[in-house]
Amino acid sequence: MAEVRKHITFHGRVQGVGFRYTAKYLAGSLNLTGWVKNEWDGTVSMEIQGREFMIHKLLEGLNRGDFISIEWIDTEEMPLEKESSFLVK
Repeated sequence: MAEVRKHITFHGRVQGVGFRYTAKYLAGSLNLTGWVKNEWDGTVSMEIQGREFMIHKLLEGLNRGDFISIEWIDTEEMPLEKESSFLVK
């Protein structure tokens, strides 16, 4: 199955609730690469790369967080990049 890369912006209660570190843990367990960071406007941005099904699993896992409350996401397809890890910025 081919890999994809997505830029995702998460809106809702996504800062100060362990979102980035939950994303890092899930990405590592699903063999996904990319990065995640808090934005000045209260959103969280992520670039995630890997198999589409595994990215979907990561999104499901984030939605199960006790304190995380995702109201909506904006998604954009991106060109693939050479990388080997998932970083919290």
